[in-house]
Amino acid sequence: MSTSTSLVIICLHEKEVDFELVPVDLFAGEQKQPHFLAKNPFGQVPVLEDGDLTLFESRAISAYIAEKFKETGYDLLRHQNLQEAALVKVWMEVESQQFHPAIAPIVYQFYVVPLKGVSPDQAIIDDNLEKLGKVLDIYEARLSSTKYLAGDFYSLADLHHLPYTCYLMKTTAASVINERPHVKAWWEDISSRPVSKKAAEGMTFGEKCTLKIKALLL
Repeated sequence: MSTSTSLVIICLHEKEVDFELVPVDLFAGEQKQPHFLAKNPFGQVPVLEDGDLTLFESRAISAYIAEKFKETGYDLLRHQNLQEAALVKVWMEVESQQFHPAIAPIVYQFYVVPLKGVSPDQAIIDDNLEKLGKVLDIYEARLSSTKYLAGDFYSLADLHHLPYTCYLMKTTAASVINERPHVKAWWEDISSRPVSKKAAEGMTFGEKCTLKIKALLL
């Protein structure tokens, strides 16, 4: 269910890395308990433990994985080309600073707010759809000349867009992607990768989660 955890899982699969997924019971507040706060003082998932190294923040984790395992799986950081690698970093920043702040409130309204027994705030959705549209206008122009964001190659910059966009595309707000032909083609491409499709199967706010949240609210 966690977009941040899904991002890291997709990266691990792209790099063909074996890993153990240790569930954290967010609904019971396990992430706020001392044993977890010792790993991430902000009390959020995911956390990566690799030997004596502990990391939090999904983008930093994915970059670490892509760098450490650069000899295996798909090269997500373009290690062999300095200019391409620089462009990957630019578009990773664009996702973090421009795309994510606009799309996150929309997904929150569609998925999280109803679980609290409240109707989504359409004004918040509309306001952020306008912001997201402006960002995607820039993407549309960019993708009219390159297949992917950093160039004619799939990279970590594209991967970082997958989890939130996956949720968005299941809502009525999907039109913000579909009405831009180059953005739509890009999304259909990156979301159809075997690893992306595998991860998407587990990304759901299912009935079990809904019932558990409602029980806690009661």
